[in-house]
Amino acid sequence: MNTDKRRFEVKNIEVEIIDNLAVIRFIRPEIKNPLSVKTLEELDLIFTALTSQTVIFTGSGDTFASGANLNEVSRLNEETAREFGLRGQRLMQKIYNSDKQTIAAINGYCFGGALDLALACDKRIASPNAVFCHPGVSLGIITGWGGTQRLPRLIGEAKALEMFLTAKRVGADEALRIGLIDVIAESPLRIALANFKTDFSSINL
Repeated sequence: MNTDKRRFEVKNIEVEIIDNLAVIRFIRPEIKNPLSVKTLEELDLIFTALTSQTVIFTGSGDTFASGANLNEVSRLNEETAREFGLRGQRLMQKIYNSDKQTIAAINGYCFGGALDLALACDKRIASPNAVFCHPGVSLGIITGWGGTQRLPRLIGEAKALEMFLTAKRVGADEALRIGLIDVIAESPLRIALANFKTDFSSINL
């Protein structure tokens, strides 16, 4: 059977298409794969244009992705802050509402806006060294990309508030125990590719 494989790259994102499946990889590990305005624009255009029925998000190096670019955040004012928040919010809602099956293959650090992205996906697979955090409270900010709504629905209000209000870092084992992720695997992307048609409830790792 012939397999249609294509790969292309923009500045911050690499896309590999394999038949009816697409892998979107963040490729700026040297700066922890931030979800800058430019990255969000690229991600929005790519996700919207894809005809693949399954989309897997993953990172590179030791990072899935980090949140908003802090240099950009520091330059926000009353006029620009609202649009900055809405930009990410609209994208996460588009992913959440999509008819595509979406999977976050979390290979490492997953902070801030990246956690919001993972929460917007249908399923989350994490490596044993994955770490989850909403660090905004330590910076005097809070996410505006939908995480304040989706995290409590997934893990309960008490645990979500603990993460939001203390910037607690949650490792993979705890994330699995509280329901933040569905599976722990040494190679999240490999498991996602091999099992994307399943519900991950009975994966033989």
